[in-house]
Amino acid sequence: PVERVTIAAVYQRRADPAEVARREYRVRLHLDQLQSLMELDDRVDRFAVATRGPSTDSAVDRINHVAFGFRAHRSRDVAVGSSRTFRVVERFHRAIGIITVVASAVFLLCLLLLSVEERKRDIAALRLMGISRGTVGRAVVMEAALVSLLGSALGAGIGWIASLLVNAHYQSVYRTPLTFALLTPETFTFATVLSLTLGIGAGALAAWRLVRTEPLALMG
Repeated sequence: PVERVTIAAVYQRRADPAEVARREYRVRLHLDQLQSLMELDDRVDRFAVATRGPSTDSAVDRINHVAFGFRAHRSRDVAVGSSRTFRVVERFHRAIGIITVVASAVFLLCLLLLSVEERKRDIAALRLMGISRGTVGRAVVMEAALVSLLGSALGAGIGWIASLLVNAHYQSVYRTPLTFALLTPETFTFATVLSLTLGIGAGALAAWRLVRTEPLALMG
C-alpha cells in the first residue's frame, strides 16, 4: 500500500531565470516518502554532498573513483554550465543598451549644434554689445552642459518608469518575483558621463565656430 503523504506547506517559486518560463509544478518530498510513492528502492537521479573547507576537489576525485555509473561535479561548474545561455543574453542586452545610449547621445549632439547655429543672430548681438568672446563661449558651453544634464535626468526617469511597467507586466504573467528590467547605477553613470562629454564637446565646438566669426558676418 502507498503511504499517505500530508502536505506541509506550499512554497513560491524562486526568482530563477531558468525556471520562469516553465509551466510546471514541483513537489518536494522526503526520500523515503518519494520511494514509497514510486515503489522504487535505493534509486536516485542526483544528490548533493556538502563539504567543509578546501576539500571539494579531493572529495570529487574520491567520489568519482568509488564506482562506475555516476559522475560528481562541483556546484560552481554546474552553475557555469547552466548559465551560459543567460550570459550570452546578458551580453546581447548590454550591447543593445550601449548602442542605444550612444545613438541617443549623438542625437543630443546634433540637437545642440542646431540649437547653437539657430542663435547666431543673438550671439552676434552680444558681440556687438561688447561681450567678449570668452564670455560668449563659456555661456554656450554651460548651456550645453545643462541641456545634457536635463536630458540625462529625463532619460533616467523614462527608463525607470518603463522598467516598472515591464516588471509589473511580466511578473504578473509568469507569477514570479524575478526582475526583468533594471536601471542600474552603472548604466545611469555611463549615460550621464557620455551625455556630458558629448554635450560639452558639442557646445565647445559650436562656440569656437561662432566666436571666431565676425559679428556682422553672423548677422548675415
